[in-house]
Amino acid sequence: MIPDSVYGAILLSVIDFFLSFVMIAGIGVVLSLFPYLNRLGEVDEKKLREGGH
Repeated sequence: MIPDSVYGAILLSVIDFFLSFVMIAGIGVVLSLFPYLNRLGEVDEKKLREGGH
């Protein structure tokens, strides 16, 4: 448990500071995966024009 004092507030702030970096890094990883996901779901436009559906 984190004590309810100035020390506890500082400790909680430090923990929150590092966790924010973890969250930002996680969001960066997800965003960096989007180009790979786009290649997996790539649509062949020639087939769409020829087939009609």
